[in-house]
Amino acid sequence: MHQEYSQIPGEFYSHLKVFHELMSIKVREILFVSSPYDVFIMGEDGSPASRIINEYSGLNLSLPPRVTRVSSAREALSHLNKKKFDMVLTMPHVDDMDAFSLGLEIKKLNPSLPVILLSHSPIGIYPFPESKDCKGIDKSFIWSGNSDLLLALVKNVEDRLNVEYDTWKAMVRVLILVEDSPIYYSSFLPLIYKEIVKQTQAVLEVGINEEHRLLTMRARPKILLAENYEEAMELCQKFRSYLFGIISDTRIPKNGRLVDDAGFVLLSQMRKEIPDIPLLLMSSKSSNKAKADQIPAVFLDKNSPNLLAELHDFFLNYLGFGDFVFRMPDGTEIDRASDLRTLEAKVAQIPDESICYHAKRNHFSNWIMSRSEIPLASKFRQVKASDFASAHEIRNYIIANVHALRKWRQKGVVAQFKSHNFDADVMDFVKIGQGSLGGKARSLAFMSALLHQNPKIYENYPEINIEIPKTLVVSTDGFEYFIAQNDLKDFATQSYTNEEVTTAFLQAEMPEWLVKQLEAYLAQVKYPLSVRSSSLLEDAQFQPYAGIYETYMIPNNHSDLSKRLHHLITAIKLVYASTYYEDAKAFSRSTSNQPQEEAMAVIIQQLTGEEYGDYFYPAISGVVQSHNFYPVSKMKPEEGIAHIALGLGRTVVEGGRTVRFSPKYPSVMPQFSMVDDILANAQRFFYALKIKNYPDELNFLKYSNLEKREVDDAEAEYPVKILASTYVPEEHRIRDTGYMPGPKILTFSQIFKYNIFPLPQLLSDLIELGRKGMGCPIEIEFSVNLSSDKKKKSDFFFLQMRPMVAGGERFDVQITRQEIEKAFCLSKQALGNGKNEEMADIVYVKPDDFQPKATIKIAEEIDKLNAGLLKEKRPYLLVGPGRWGSADRWLGIPVQWRNISGVGAMIELRNEKLKADPSQGSHFFQNITSLGIHYITVTEGSDDYFDWEWVGSQPAIQETTYLRHVRLNNPFTLKIDGKKSQCVMVYN
Repeated sequence: MHQEYSQIPGEFYSHLKVFHELMSIKVREILFVSSPYDVFIMGEDGSPASRIINEYSGLNLSLPPRVTRVSSAREALSHLNKKKFDMVLTMPHVDDMDAFSLGLEIKKLNPSLPVILLSHSPIGIYPFPESKDCKGIDKSFIWSGNSDLLLALVKNVEDRLNVEYDTWKAMVRVLILVEDSPIYYSSFLPLIYKEIVKQTQAVLEVGINEEHRLLTMRARPKILLAENYEEAMELCQKFRSYLFGIISDTRIPKNGRLVDDAGFVLLSQMRKEIPDIPLLLMSSKSSNKAKADQIPAVFLDKNSPNLLAELHDFFLNYLGFGDFVFRMPDGTEIDRASDLRTLEAKVAQIPDESICYHAKRNHFSNWIMSRSEIPLASKFRQVKASDFASAHEIRNYIIANVHALRKWRQKGVVAQFKSHNFDADVMDFVKIGQGSLGGKARSLAFMSALLHQNPKIYENYPEINIEIPKTLVVSTDGFEYFIAQNDLKDFATQSYTNEEVTTAFLQAEMPEWLVKQLEAYLAQVKYPLSVRSSSLLEDAQFQPYAGIYETYMIPNNHSDLSKRLHHLITAIKLVYASTYYEDAKAFSRSTSNQPQEEAMAVIIQQLTGEEYGDYFYPAISGVVQSHNFYPVSKMKPEEGIAHIALGLGRTVVEGGRTVRFSPKYPSVMPQFSMVDDILANAQRFFYALKIKNYPDELNFLKYSNLEKREVDDAEAEYPVKILASTYVPEEHRIRDTGYMPGPKILTFSQIFKYNIFPLPQLLSDLIELGRKGMGCPIEIEFSVNLSSDKKKKSDFFFLQMRPMVAGGERFDVQITRQEIEKAFCLSKQALGNGKNEEMADIVYVKPDDFQPKATIKIAEEIDKLNAGLLKEKRPYLLVGPGRWGSADRWLGIPVQWRNISGVGAMIELRNEKLKADPSQGSHFFQNITSLGIHYITVTEGSDDYFDWEWVGSQPAIQETTYLRHVRLNNPFTLKIDGKKSQCVMVYN
């Protein structure tokens, strides 16, 4: 039979979600009925309540139960009438009623409430009073001063209450203890529980986080106690599919009387039914070892001085809690594996005979089962060694499935980086340090968890790998150590130029512990890296700091590890330095945050892309927003908008030339409606990382190590061939192929028309998922690798998700006809909602003097005017052509936030001189809107207008080569109706 080696489906491993539902019935409240004398004897070294609490905390178990003590049956029944209890623990001698009668009374009140009898000696249990029914007591135990027994009692009651649901829901395993003597089972049960809990904790791999650990503990085997042959056989048959092992005394009651070999008969029968089940036969007669060998089962002498050690060995060697010991068919040990990672590695190396020996006996399944990886263990159990054509097939099957499990376990989890067990192959998200992840990394971790919880997205797009790039976060304590160790805290509060900050940070020493961790990381990671900021305040809801801090790319492929480490540390220092750059401090002040409150985590992330010649870049980078501020045609705001470009995402986030489309209507693209429009608006340059023949020190300060390439230079590279169309000048036509001679024009027609990659549909699904997850409009940065090999899947990478500020349409704004008639400015494309009557200053680019080549000079002039208005605390209206904040000087005026930090509202003019698309894909635009600054687009020559004659007639306060600053006697009124995106500005 041919076996699948493919990845196990996501749903198969959504069992972590199921773990939340396990052990749902907990013993939270215990009613303890005992005389003061019993409590005194028990309490010499602490009360029963404190003993339980100590046991729970000693074993790292969650939420110990609360114990309420009463000293009489009357009090007990009174409490039970008033309050819900989960378990009653009673001593035999209570003031006004014996324990058996009390049990019957309790069962009349609540038949399902467990009642446990705890006695100091067997006399309290035997003989049962002949005249009284003993059905009021569920189980009886002997207290010998061992506080472990209290924990075992609680856990045993919980196991009984939860076993049916947990086995049905999550295939949780069951271990059955068959013992009729209260003395023995009162001693064995605590041993078994402690062993199970400790061993389960020991095998939980270190790479997993605390929540994972606690949840997996819930899936530990249930322990059920049977006191006679019939009860044991009933449990074995009822939970036959879930049996993990059976431990039985040899002499147990059968048909109402003690039978010397009833335990032997029971285990023999179960060995026939389940040939590979671990069995342990106990006896106080050492001669019964022969019976154990006959079954065969492990034998344990109850009188052995090493009883505890022998029981421990049974757990390690037979129940699978210890190392996986690889043996040859003659029993010779040849190797060991301590965890799933080493199991995967060793299975690839051991001889075929050993593979077949273990596979035939279900050893792999048993060992994986003990690690609470129940779905995979069950999957292994369902296939037989005989189903495979060869040992080679078995080997591949085990490796593929264990690898898929290890990879899936890490999804949605932030694991602590530890150099000795870091595995770059399966660990997707790790962190160094104990501090905060910062805003950006937090949203990445959230996104990872969101995808993990919604496996349907993977099922809907089976032809795409949907992933978050592998990520290491240096948490904020790395930054705090660095600042403190090098005494750099003054840079937060004092005024320094960016150059001064950069020099000081590059000269500073990185903490030694951090350097060692980064070196261990780079020893395994050799792909290109992106080093990005993740500050405490970044991407916070409604105050996203998009693009305020720096990002650097490094090739990370130098043959010398020390060079790669030097590049990485330099990039981290530069990200740290950007915390105190002028832009970052100015933006912090505008959000009412203080720069000194900021702490920086750093994301070191696998750079997405493929190698093309000397360069590395993705086919597509983009930004998609769940709210479209500029819907046209049949688009609706809530359907979102996307911007995509060839190469790394710098083009998009800096407001360069991109393709803008609605994921719902990808064919509606006004900027590409005519051949001339396409030629004018298509992307001409893109960013890529040079990964060969680069300088030793890299070019950190120029494009953050990236190179700006012309699309024409890359026309032989696969992304350009597949995404570009070809312009045919003699026909003045654009053909939808990049595989013919002629100038290449990036139209992405293979995506939009021929659906070679379902990008619009996938983006629609993801913004819906993100919006529901964050509870507000969101923005996602992403990239795509298109596979040139049809057998290989293409990749979609999530790079970032942040909240975006949309609307603010909490109250209605009415714009009247009279206001429209009186307005000096009218726009049908305005962002925000509300009324502003605080501005009396207008700064505008003089339309007659404007020249596209002068945009950098204009930005410098704005910076000077802004500084003066900021000092006077006078917010102003800024008016100019093209896209504000664009990194492409030919699309608009390339101001940065610090140049305009006092602005109250902005007008973006679209006219014949500059016809750039609205700027909603850029970081600059995202930050403007998040601060509630009104952003108005006026398309001259349409219904929109700006009254140049009126503004030109106002007296000028200042005038420069390209700017004019006017001040009105009184503030003007700006009103925006967010529902209609309509704006008027009226001066009375």
